[in-house]
Amino acid sequence: MSNRRTFAIISHPDAGKTTLTEKLLLQGGAIHLAGEVKARGQARRARSDWMKIEQQRGISVTSSVMTFEKEFETDSGRETITFNLLDTPGHEDFSEDTYRTLTAVDSAIMVIDAAKGIEPQTRKLFEVCRLRSVPIITFVNKVDREGRECFELLDEVADMLALDVSPQSWPVGMGGRFEGILDFASGAISRPEGPSKEYLGTRDENAAIPDEFAEEIELAQAGYPEFDLEAYRNGDLTPVYFGSALKNFGVSELIDAIARFAPPPRPQPAGDEQIPPTRDEVTGFIFKVQANMDPNHRDRIAFMRMVSGTFKRGMKLTPSGLGKPIAVHSPILFFAQDRELADTAEAGDIIGIPNHGTLRVGDTLSEKNQLRFTGLPNFAPEILRRVVLKDPTKTKQLRKALDDLSEEGVIQVFYPEIGAQWIVGVVGQLQLEVLISRLEAEYKVEAALEASPFATARWLKGADAALKGFADFNRANLARDRDGDLVFMAKSPWDVSYQVEKNPELTFSATKER
Repeated sequence: MSNRRTFAIISHPDAGKTTLTEKLLLQGGAIHLAGEVKARGQARRARSDWMKIEQQRGISVTSSVMTFEKEFETDSGRETITFNLLDTPGHEDFSEDTYRTLTAVDSAIMVIDAAKGIEPQTRKLFEVCRLRSVPIITFVNKVDREGRECFELLDEVADMLALDVSPQSWPVGMGGRFEGILDFASGAISRPEGPSKEYLGTRDENAAIPDEFAEEIELAQAGYPEFDLEAYRNGDLTPVYFGSALKNFGVSELIDAIARFAPPPRPQPAGDEQIPPTRDEVTGFIFKVQANMDPNHRDRIAFMRMVSGTFKRGMKLTPSGLGKPIAVHSPILFFAQDRELADTAEAGDIIGIPNHGTLRVGDTLSEKNQLRFTGLPNFAPEILRRVVLKDPTKTKQLRKALDDLSEEGVIQVFYPEIGAQWIVGVVGQLQLEVLISRLEAEYKVEAALEASPFATARWLKGADAALKGFADFNRANLARDRDGDLVFMAKSPWDVSYQVEKNPELTFSATKER
């Protein structure tokens, strides 16, 4: 299991996350053509962005999983490391999908724009990683362009995120004066080459550092803590690498760092228990469901993070939400939407399980059905809209589409106790655009969204008698989610506060554990 590295890349939109993803795959031999994210043409789009709206906008709105292998020279000879890279949405409107994805990784790369430093979404995603003590490697991107002082960037990471920083490389100049990246471990400089000033593999082993940069580099090497593996894996220290994903600087060093430093599969929480990867029983959890990755086959894939045991194709596993075993005959490994059958899988691996709606986000799969992994929440939506069909005869197709998309986590669906119009809830506006786009493209359903009278929602819990008493007076403000759980639809935050104060025997929760 020590040869598995399961990691995610987190960043603010436009910091270069998708470009870095593509270059990591290129370095790992998983693809043979790397084109700019914004380049035109099917063949030169970012390979991890496969959904139509992603290709049109040049952004990631789903979490893709990509598995690749790379050989490394180690003290004990050549070793093959299996990387499971989870490419998360950068856009804040999809933070819920990103949160769930981060529950499935053992480490993360944090990408920072050299000109902008730590941006709001970066900080928000970092805090999610901190909640789970996920170790972070920092990559300062775009140093071949004009940016802020390196010391200023490092101090910002240290102060804003309360982390020790340990630079492992340093740019020799920046922007128009950029002369390459100095690797502290080897002392070699990666030089820009050719008309495009890319890194094409030339490393100057006996580099003489220009005097104007020598003092700065000497200060950088002496002024920050040395790399400490234990502090990094505890989430207290971040090694920092500088580079340019677009021009290929610092990417190979980043893969080396993940292979050498990033932790192998870590124990996962199941209530009060921590399930170690060394447990014999095969266990895992579903952190994502994706419908229609292949529109020709109307498929549904559940993404399972393997937690323990050795999975073998055809094995029977019991989903916690179902209670009866299912045989997993066609488990798959991913490269974006490309896939191949997986005969075996180990702890740390991400496998896809084709299914017809039996598996949902938050389900635990295990051989004995004696445990349940925890920590995958639903968040209360911040925008609520009514769905209006343009063709009323397509009600059945709309219901199927909304069920599918809510299982994926793209939206939440609420069915009012009074009235027939279904309500969708989302965290951000862009999710609504994705909803309308996918309804039309994948389900051939034309729909519009209109304002609803509600501003937010809260899940209700309490004794049956208290719930019944509340429902008798507030039925017009009640709905059921896809699980049939009771939800209070509030017209304003004040409305929530009023009901909480008035009904102390009930719990009004903004999150729901799956």
